[in-house]
Amino acid sequence: MSTLHRTPLYRLWQQRGAKFVPFAGYEMPVQFDMGIKREHEHTRHQCGLFDVSHMGQMLIRGSHPAQALERVSPIDAVGIAPGRQRYGLFTSNVGGIHDDFMAVNAGDHLYLVVNAACRASDAALLRSGLGDEGALEVLEDRALLALQGPMAREVMRRLCPQAAALTFMQHARFEIMGHELWVSCSGYTGEDGFELSVPDDGAIEIAEWLLEQEAVAPIGLGARDSLRLEAGLCLYGHDMDGDTTPIEASLGWAIGKARRQGGAREGGFPGADVILTQQGNQDTDYVRVGLKADGRAPVREGVELFNASGDPIGRVTSGTFAPSIGVPVAMGYVRREFSEPGQTLQAEVRGRRLDMSVTSMPFVTTHYYRG
Repeated sequence: MSTLHRTPLYRLWQQRGAKFVPFAGYEMPVQFDMGIKREHEHTRHQCGLFDVSHMGQMLIRGSHPAQALERVSPIDAVGIAPGRQRYGLFTSNVGGIHDDFMAVNAGDHLYLVVNAACRASDAALLRSGLGDEGALEVLEDRALLALQGPMAREVMRRLCPQAAALTFMQHARFEIMGHELWVSCSGYTGEDGFELSVPDDGAIEIAEWLLEQEAVAPIGLGARDSLRLEAGLCLYGHDMDGDTTPIEASLGWAIGKARRQGGAREGGFPGADVILTQQGNQDTDYVRVGLKADGRAPVREGVELFNASGDPIGRVTSGTFAPSIGVPVAMGYVRREFSEPGQTLQAEVRGRRLDMSVTSMPFVTTHYYRG
């Protein structure tokens, strides 16, 4: 544990009774005294505060930062309006997913948030791939908080009324308590909420103010994982990786319209020949699907999936018991012919074959605020 990094909020989480685990090179709170299930339910019904300062925060500057980003990603970065953000993917020359990220058009530069485990490799990819039109700046002095849940907007209204007016996938910047906050209306739970990039020296002050609000409780990585799975959201390194293409991962929508076949800026990104061929033909052997168990036993990552004849047809990549709907849910990859919702598959758990139904995602209704 002594070799792990700590976020600027580590001392606050210690005081709040956090249980820490190693995660992506950091010592991160996995749960607090409330426990994972109650933290999950609190976020769904009130408001949770998550420390996501381990995520990578980066800026792309230069003469044409959006065009530069499009060299290494199928995102339509040129089409992001000022003050808006968009989900994107980094792809490899063979079409695999190197990482996923959020990109904000902040006017004269782009602001990116990337996954913690990939921050170093993403920085290397960007430095080598942006060309002369973009220059990368990795931010090492900003924390990142996520405020999520149906009460998040009311809490934000007390902290910063202007930020509370943001709609889903909008971004703006404000001075709060003497600190410059970068606020994005987005999150990883399926609930309405915000992500707040805060200077390191203001992180504890802002977090303590938020935790003083009656509706807000600190939430760890355990509930963050079950919340995002209920919302049908991928976790890099589990539900997608370098061996998975965006089409296999059911993320074809993340390829900007302008970058697709027949688009204004078709291709031009790593792996475009593979990815665009798959997208045009729906030509993949496997595809990511949602799965819902008939029983009560959770079906975890790595469990093998079978058809009615007992033939192996795929595997689970994420799975847990879903507190919001009271049944086990999972995501996984199955052969395309078994991917239609309503089909019954079997998962092998401790030597037993358990029935699972292919289902559409998300597993719960999302509540993104669109105005």
